[in-house]
Amino acid sequence: MPDVQYRTQKVGSVDVFYREAGPADAPALLLLHGFPTSSHMFRDLIPLLADRYRVIAPDLPGFGLTRAPERGSFEYSFDNLAKVIGQFVEAIGLTRYGLYVFDYGAPTGLRLAMAHPERVTAIITQNGNAYLEGLSAEWEPWQAYWRDPTEANRAACRASLTDDFIRDQYEHGAPAGRVGPDGYTLDQFYMHRAEAAEIQLDLILSYRTNVALYPAFQSYFRQHQPRLLAVWGRNDAFFLPAGAEAFRRDLPKAEVHLLDTGHFALETHHREIADRIHHFLPA
Repeated sequence: MPDVQYRTQKVGSVDVFYREAGPADAPALLLLHGFPTSSHMFRDLIPLLADRYRVIAPDLPGFGLTRAPERGSFEYSFDNLAKVIGQFVEAIGLTRYGLYVFDYGAPTGLRLAMAHPERVTAIITQNGNAYLEGLSAEWEPWQAYWRDPTEANRAACRASLTDDFIRDQYEHGAPAGRVGPDGYTLDQFYMHRAEAAEIQLDLILSYRTNVALYPAFQSYFRQHQPRLLAVWGRNDAFFLPAGAEAFRRDLPKAEVHLLDTGHFALETHHREIADRIHHFLPA
């Protein structure tokens, strides 16, 4: 079993915590997590990939163990998340890598891909959306906040930050009894830290910039034709299977696999996803 190293890389005013495993000279995979979690979500996947790949999984600013400045001196936006991760990639010397993107990691990683398409060897998207048809009706409270960013609409989004909501994200649509409490309990703990809720509400508002970029992401797909594997929890309440199927519109050779689980597919299907990645990527 490959050893996982736990490191921190200084990037400007941000101390980026990350997990790394695998041979230093192996093909690199950059794993980008989503809301409301951290690189901890990859704890079961990393050992299954690190025999063939150099696997690197950072915590985004505002998440996990990455340390970033307080609100007011640091802008918690998706443009800024991508800027920090782009600088992180350069700081650790990654010049070529595959992207594994989930949830918030998708718009973060796709910004990196658009900025430097020559660096991206492949994209693996696990419930990481880039198409309007992938958005379910569950997004309406957030979309109301995007349309009219009042304090009342911001307050309505706080429902997405509660302990019950976080747990439900993990368990909804997943096979009964298969989701352990470790992931959602850690996420709940992080959400109770000082400023965490306000940071997440800032990012919820900033998410509207991701939807605005969908046409640009799709143009990147058409122009550069990156190899893409979609491994998607078909029972996701937030990102619908239609979002996975839509990749084929711009990437006719994309592989799409729908798994019988929910949003956090790695909690129940990490072995199946690892197998799909091994078949998809060159050794």
